[in-house]
Parts: sequence; C-alpha cells; structure tokens
Amino acid sequence: MKAIVFDRVGSPQDVLELREVPMPRIQHGEVLVRMVSASINPGDFLFVQDLYPEPKKPVLPQQIAGNHGAGIVVETGAGSDIRPGTLVAFSYYNTWAEYAVVPAEWLIPLPADYPVEKAGQLLNPITAWDALENSLVQPGQWVAVTAASSSVATMVLEYARRRGVNVIPLGRQAPGDPLLRQRIMDLTGGRRLHGVIDCVGGPLLMDLIDCLVLGGQVVIYGGMANERFALHNFDVLLKIVTIKPYIYRFFDRPPGSSDWHSLEQIIESFGRDDFRIPLGGAYPLEEFRKAIQPARGKNYFAFSNS
Repeated sequence: MKAIVFDRVGSPQDVLELREVPMPRIQHGEVLVRMVSASINPGDFLFVQDLYPEPKKPVLPQQIAGNHGAGIVVETGAGSDIRPGTLVAFSYYNTWAEYAVVPAEWLIPLPADYPVEKAGQLLNPITAWDALENSLVQPGQWVAVTAASSSVATMVLEYARRRGVNVIPLGRQAPGDPLLRQRIMDLTGGRRLHGVIDCVGGPLLMDLIDCLVLGGQVVIYGGMANERFALHNFDVLLKIVTIKPYIYRFFDRPPGSSDWHSLEQIIESFGRDDFRIPLGGAYPLEEFRKAIQPARGKNYFAFSNS
C-alpha cells in the first residue's frame, strides 16, 4: 500500500516521503481501516519533529505520518465487535496511508452518510468544544479567541454563537496594539473578558490576561508566536487567573464511557449542513508536498482516498 513515511526526525518538507509499504496486519482487538480522509494539523508536524511528549513518539525508521482521520472498517480481529463497513473516525497513528490498523477501542463510529471532509477532522470540533467548556464562559459573557481564522478557532466561534457567548476574534497580527485593551473594554461595555482561548501566545496573551475579570480563565491549546509571554506572579495571583493547558482529549487515551454523551452532541452538531467549516483543499497521497506546505498553521487540508 502507499503511505507517507519518515526515517528521521526533522522538518516535514525535508523528511517525508511517499513509499510502498507492506499492508498492516491486524491482531487481537484491532481493526483494519481503509482510509477515506486524513486531516493535516499542526500536531502532525510536531509528531514528525518529535516534539510531542510521551507516549506520542515516532518509531523509526519508516514511521507512517498522520495522527487523525476517518475510514471504512474492512476487517476486524478477534475481540472486536465493530462491524465491517462501518464509517469510523479516530486519533491514533499512521493515518497518512491507504490503510491503517487501529485498536477497536480508539474508534468513534459515525453515521454512514457523514461527510468525509468532516469525519476526517473530528479532532477539531472536539478541541473547540472542550476549549469553550474549559473556559467556563457563560451565555452573555465575553471570550477572546486568537488566530480566529484557524480551523479550531472558527469552530469555537460557531459553538459560542450557538450558546449565546459573546466572542472577540483576534488575528495573529494583534499583539502590541496599544489600543487593544481599550477596544476590548469598549466592546464588552466595560465588563472585560471572562475567558481567553489562545493558540498564539507571546505579547498578545499578556495583553488579553490584563483584560480578564477577577477569576478569569485562560485556555492554551497551541503556540504560534515565536515570542514568550511574561507575567509577574501578581498578574495571576491578584486577579485569581486560571491558566489551563489543553491537549486533545484523546491524545493519550481512547474514548471512554464518560465521553460518549458529549461526543454524540459534537458529532450531531458538527455534521449539520449549517455548521460550515473552512476547507483548504483535498489531495491524494501522491500530492502530499502540495498539501503540507500551505497547511502549516492554516485551515484544514486533507488527504483523500475516497
């Protein structure tokens, strides 16, 4: 089968190659999935550069790239009760390939007619849902969302709109704006921010923390800025600010019984026709270099075998 692999750690543009590799074989509790869509996310590049913590480490040589995607179950091993023909989404390993072997417990079954361009990036609405939940912002309150044109941020905006949460979307060019604080105060009617959902960092995050209410929440799920942010203890202590890191819910564990209620809500809402998402493009595996170049830090792109 065809797969995008790497033998050494480094820049994706430098180390990724398309190769013919052996078809993977399933073992007890595993499932063979024919991939139909695999998203390209910033975390995929962190994996190729070996920047993720344990247990998300590449095994070299010939590590297949990609960590998220969707496909059709074609074969199941003993101990698995999922049926062949089921459309599934998952976050695991080896998704940038024609086929992937996945432990059945990691699979998220989807309706047969679920849009494949949404199925392949299910991690993004889950991340957006969780980030908004973790911000603790309530209807009528205000949350600032950075890198507002990115995939996850656009989904946060959509979920916030549906919940009646007021949003201030910010681009990456905002840090250092001397008028930012005054603009936020004007937009909120002097009520300040109750939450910040950030994947930029640097001076922008410092400015936004200064605009939080007493007891405000900061959720950090990425770091696009090269600069660090600097805070004095009193910037956090005297405002009772909570700063929370967020890594994808299923980064190091499969879905459990406590996840299914929210997953059902996410799958249903994300699958609606009126939940629109930015789609940067869809490429076959053979054109992976075109796909990975613009995908870094931008909207969703996918490898599609459908």
